Amino acid sequence: MTWRPGLVDLAAGRLGGRAVAANDEFFAPKENLLKPGRGAFIEGKYTERGKWMDGWETRRRREPGNDWCIIRLGVPGLIRAITVDTNHFRGNHPESCSLDVADLAGTRAQKRLAAVRDWVEALPRSPLSGHAENEFEISSVRRATHVRLNIFPDGGVARLRIWGEAQPDWARLARSKTPVDLAAAQHGGAPLACSDEFFSAPVNLLMPGRGRDMGDGWETRRRRDSGHDWVVLRLGHRGVIETILVDTLHFKGNFPESCGLDGCDAPDLRPDAPPAAGAAWQKLLPRTKLQADRQHRLRPTGRVPVTHVRLNIFPDGGVSRLRLFGKPVGRE
Repeated sequence: MTWRPGLVDLAAGRLGGRAVAANDEFFAPKENLLKPGRGAFIEGKYTERGKWMDGWETRRRREPGNDWCIIRLGVPGLIRAITVDTNHFRGNHPESCSLDVADLAGTRAQKRLAAVRDWVEALPRSPLSGHAENEFEISSVRRATHVRLNIFPDGGVARLRIWGEAQPDWARLARSKTPVDLAAAQHGGAPLACSDEFFSAPVNLLMPGRGRDMGDGWETRRRRDSGHDWVVLRLGHRGVIETILVDTLHFKGNFPESCGLDGCDAPDLRPDAPPAAGAAWQKLLPRTKLQADRQHRLRPTGRVPVTHVRLNIFPDGGVSRLRLFGKPVGRE
């Protein structure tokens, strides 16, 4: 699973997530948990410790207890779901897992994390299947900066995704003297719906930095009708957009011919709900021609408070990043 409506992977490495401590990583290192994709498998590849595995894998336990790994989230937030992916781990996956969360102010030394007592159980011990994306819903009301994945008793996990609502310090961001990217994933922005995501997911639009390659963007299939593609995004905070940046980096023979942007002010919607079909959308950017492999810095036609935006691309194609710089504003 590459994204969930209204949520982002708070632990993603490209958002700054880090595996900071583990009691054991004999066969494969903890850092693999947060890599992109689902993990690879290479037949016949071995290391001096055994079969090479693209994940985190502990040795076989011969005593009571269980193994664990602590993750520092790239962005603090409320956790709504997790994916424990055991891709390619078949006879060596854990029997079950659980998840604890903590809000640890400041930076704690890695060697002290194991002794932290502020952990709260967010997911009770739950069974795992091998070679599968194990999905668990979580109703956490506690802001988390760290999570602890517990596996019972031992084994391997390919990837861990922590799906949640980012909760950055908007009081600090609002004091910024320069415009803030209201749509950035690290600021709470998230995709809610899109017309198509055949080649790559819309959440890539909101990631930090410029795209690594053509796969690190949002790309739709080739349209064979008269319509156009679109994506609806929730801003991290209600705000007034002052500058729009549409980046088609790496998209050369498959960039959209043009794009436009609409805005909607709907602060009472659920975080995962897009505006209804009859919602009042306002034109923020009329249809504007795009060029290949280029950052387009554009000015909105109007400056009104919005909570959601809809990026329209004509007729199809790929966009690497979307930046919506502006000022956060409160409710009227």
